[in-house]
Amino acid sequence: MPLEEVVVSATRWEQIRSSLPQRLISVSPEAVRLYQPQTTADLLANTGQVFVQKSQQGGGSPMIRGFATHRLLYAVDGVRMNTAIFRGGNIQNVISIDPFSLQRTEVLFGPGSVIYGSDAIGGVMSFQTLTPMFSDAGLQAHGKAAARFSSANLERTGHFDINLGGKRWAWLGSVSYFHFDDLRQGAHGPREYLKPWIVETAPDGTDQAVRNPHPKVQNPSGYNQRNVMQKLRFQPTKAWDLQYAFHHSQTSDYGRYDRHTRLRKGLPRYAEWSYGPQIWRMNQFTVQHQSDNPLFNRATLRAAWQHFEESRIDRSFGKAIRTAQKEEVEAYSLNLDFSKAWGKHTLYYGVEGVCDDVSSSAKTTDIQTKEEGPAASRYPQAQWFSLAGYAQAMLRLHRSLTMELGMRYNHFALRADFRNWGMTLPFPSKVTSSHGAFSGGVGWAWQPNKRQRFTLHYARAFRSPNVDDMGKLFDSVDRAVVVPNPRLHAELAHHVEVGLEQRFGNWLQMTLTAFYTYLDDALVRRPFRWNGQDSILYKGEQSQVLALQNAAWAQVYGVQMHVKAQLPAGFEFKSFINAQKGKEQLEDGTSSPLRHAAPLFGRVSLNYRNKAWHAEFYTDFQARRAYDELADEERGKVEIYALDKEGQPYAPGWLTLNAKAAYDFRFPLTLHLGLENLTNRRYRPYSSGISAAGFNVMAAATYRF
Repeated sequence: MPLEEVVVSATRWEQIRSSLPQRLISVSPEAVRLYQPQTTADLLANTGQVFVQKSQQGGGSPMIRGFATHRLLYAVDGVRMNTAIFRGGNIQNVISIDPFSLQRTEVLFGPGSVIYGSDAIGGVMSFQTLTPMFSDAGLQAHGKAAARFSSANLERTGHFDINLGGKRWAWLGSVSYFHFDDLRQGAHGPREYLKPWIVETAPDGTDQAVRNPHPKVQNPSGYNQRNVMQKLRFQPTKAWDLQYAFHHSQTSDYGRYDRHTRLRKGLPRYAEWSYGPQIWRMNQFTVQHQSDNPLFNRATLRAAWQHFEESRIDRSFGKAIRTAQKEEVEAYSLNLDFSKAWGKHTLYYGVEGVCDDVSSSAKTTDIQTKEEGPAASRYPQAQWFSLAGYAQAMLRLHRSLTMELGMRYNHFALRADFRNWGMTLPFPSKVTSSHGAFSGGVGWAWQPNKRQRFTLHYARAFRSPNVDDMGKLFDSVDRAVVVPNPRLHAELAHHVEVGLEQRFGNWLQMTLTAFYTYLDDALVRRPFRWNGQDSILYKGEQSQVLALQNAAWAQVYGVQMHVKAQLPAGFEFKSFINAQKGKEQLEDGTSSPLRHAAPLFGRVSLNYRNKAWHAEFYTDFQARRAYDELADEERGKVEIYALDKEGQPYAPGWLTLNAKAAYDFRFPLTLHLGLENLTNRRYRPYSSGISAAGFNVMAAATYRF
């Protein structure tokens, strides 16, 4: 049996996967139907190759090859989702994407800066949503309705989508609603993960820590979310394809659970800490044109306007002052991409323009008197601009050898206005920054026969400082505050990977990829002086001053291994193992383990398929990370880790046993059943501030028409 020839589009163009020199995986709709992920973060975790961290139930921050957050890129229908306030801390934006609306999900491992520009250092997560489909038989309608329940958080989810298609016009509508109660963790595991107290606030504003009657229930962690998507497609001729898309996602308020477990002097650090509604809205207009002319065979224009909104509400235990910060970003982007084939070779090229307009505000409220007052906002009023051009060639040097060669130049500009910020600044109240960055790559894919494939890839990637890097004010840890630093420039990454795919007979396939990435001029938090002072009064407390600075290097290396075996009687065995090690430079010149390089993790599964049944028994696992293997900045976070025999924080290893099944009836109804964490283990994925679900029963039904 030959190696699989899969068409992928994470590189913005549909290409045969075997011709690409980088590792890339595709999540099939069949896998999504079987696993029934509650969020798109869970969908990524179910691949067994993307590690997902959570600080609260309403979240999910992917880690890929030692990088995370703003060093990874998210793309929805070819449009970058990353904004100028994507931060180095954990982010939750991926949950805004409705897993029911996805047609295809792909993960490109390693740099993707040639196509996507800034941030694409560790990888690219490409989400392709449902496309309206035409009908040659006149107006026709088809769609699906789904409902799901899960016991660990009393999930109640409903979804409906419909496609109306004619010969030239098609419309698609999708709506989903998700409701999650507080998440119950397992019964067997570290006692440190239990929460023995909760905070109650009396009508007069007095806080009291009282005994938690249900310490395995992680309170507060519940939330709800709704998603709406509409698409309209028009194809006047075979050469033209026009599409308009509208996406809207909005959550309720949801507690940041790890802040609710933090103590100070034996009492809760916070009485309140929650994120306000997370809102994402996108209007997108896409035009595709096919033509056989000297400049291109295919051209695609993507124009998008995205609106992002998030907020943070916190109040210290025993204090009457509540602080609320709100951030809004209007993100405008325009992409014009071309492809041109010359014989066996193909050239991809294009230009991109991005503008992010950041608005930030803050206020305080006395919960006793209801009196409101001003507060320092998280960000200044700012604009971030990017203008780029790129070219990438796919050269067929031989029937068995393909070479990929690409280059991109990006120019960035940032304007920030601190005049209404409410603090005395050690720099001008209006700040302007402008710089550029080159990225590029070269790779080879050699397939000497239908059973073997070898790859080699080198890439230079970058991440430009954004508004979050240059202009943020926030309390990162107890009695420490991060302040703005406008004197930053891009961090650069050099990446090498080699890969081997080998098929043995008609039943066994193995894939092995090794990689190494070196990050130079890395943006890291370091002690800083603000108006000549190394500490300032912030939120009523004297706090150490920190700021992001281009002051370190980081490196990460590792291997990814995938084994798939076709067994008799409809069975299939699969395993994914991911191992990575990383370190970063500290202020004194020594090094520390890299925070986002996850411990060894993976998945092993046994699948069964016949005409009606699809079932899978699988185990997810993570290796132990001892105290001396934790990143230096992680060792002080005792509230999120277990304690070893010396009383030091560490991340225990864990393994779960799970089973999923789906049955297709003869009429268009599918029933789904899942039994997760069968041993009811109490565990937390590395660096997470909330435990995963304990024993969970999932039941769902999907009706197609």
